[in-house]
Amino acid sequence: MSPVRAQATRTRSLRAARGLPFVLPYLPFLVVFGILPMIYALYLAFTTDTGDWAGLGNFTRTISDYRFLPAFEHILLYTGVWLGSLIVIVVGLALLLHGRANRVSATFRFLFYIPGALAGASAVLVWLFMLDPSVSPGSFLLHLLGSQLFVESIAPGKLPFVFAMIAFWTGAGGWIVVMYGALNTIPHELEEAARIDGAGPMTVALRLKLPLIRKWIAYMTILAFATGTQLFVEPQLVNQASLGLVPDTWSSNQLAYQMAFRYGDFNAAAAISVDLIAIGLIAAWLIVKRTGLFRTGD
Repeated sequence: MSPVRAQATRTRSLRAARGLPFVLPYLPFLVVFGILPMIYALYLAFTTDTGDWAGLGNFTRTISDYRFLPAFEHILLYTGVWLGSLIVIVVGLALLLHGRANRVSATFRFLFYIPGALAGASAVLVWLFMLDPSVSPGSFLLHLLGSQLFVESIAPGKLPFVFAMIAFWTGAGGWIVVMYGALNTIPHELEEAARIDGAGPMTVALRLKLPLIRKWIAYMTILAFATGTQLFVEPQLVNQASLGLVPDTWSSNQLAYQMAFRYGDFNAAAAISVDLIAIGLIAAWLIVKRTGLFRTGD
């Protein structure tokens, strides 16, 4: 091994050793609340309620359920809207705030982050109030959109967009802060060199900053996609608030919940959860391959 390569290896080992104290306290929680439940779900998904091997029987049984495909279609539409708005608006706002790095920018970052302090259930309750034309302060907007009653605001065709709006309102602020931090890792000398060469603010943002935070955008996309496919709290609360107008199997997670706790079919519920894990892993793999998220040479 050449001296240069040996030095690079020692440097990577030193960086890994420095990061261990930050990772080790999390590992027990990851094993107990992440890895072990996943292994147990895999066991249930491929066995019967008596513990016998079932193969793909639980998967074919859940896929043939008339509620399975609509639930996954709802989730894919919601996740597409949520991811699209997140990537475009969050990255755009982060670039805009970074281009105006001053006290006003800091104030806006704080204001954007405030909704993220609300838990999922609290955010849904706020939006249930906002979507009711009889009490909402934005009732005139709801009327313009054709909603005269609360049930019209949560009509089935509008639900993916309503849930995407709730998710964006609660999650975008935190991601703006993350993206702003990623932009701060860009050496100031690069921006100065670009401006000396005659690049304007738009060119600097799109040609310099955006490519340099590509991996952060990929990281955000992976986590947001995983969060989107796990949608449960929002449709569950809307189902209760609408007195059953919204089905209690609107999302795939809700369907798994009903399978487990209404019908006692934990094997079918585990099969649906494994489907969600597989979708998340495939999506993450595709994003990593296309963006080079873990590539160290560029």
